[in-house]
Amino acid sequence: MHPSASAVALVVDDSMLIRYTVCRFLEERGFKVESATNGVEALEILKGVRPDLIVTDMQMPKMTGSDLITVLKDKPETANIPIIIVAGRASGFDETEKRADFSIYKDIDLQGQLEKALDSVMSGTRKPAAAKRQRAAK
Repeated sequence: MHPSASAVALVVDDSMLIRYTVCRFLEERGFKVESATNGVEALEILKGVRPDLIVTDMQMPKMTGSDLITVLKDKPETANIPIIIVAGRASGFDETEKRADFSIYKDIDLQGQLEKALDSVMSGTRKPAAAKRQRAAK
């Protein structure tokens, strides 16, 4: 899966290690990557950048991933950007969060799950929202 040369991804996670891992993974696949440590920073970046993909943690200081998704879905200019949630299994992540296109766990084969998620949300054959909502690991 190779995005167009101009594809941009926004990675939002308060963990420097996870941010680095996800950013490097996306850069290796041709994305230009912006990163933020929380939802507030992400919204600042979104004032000047329109990403093709957003990867976000759920538990972050200042603004949670759920609150960020709410803001994104409420704005027409960001409502259709594919979202991948990256959450820790022990984080209490609410699997009923259905507004994201894909959810993965950061503590189980992160890169393998990212590959599946990226293929799913960035493929040219966009599936109906209900079919796209999957869990890469149970």
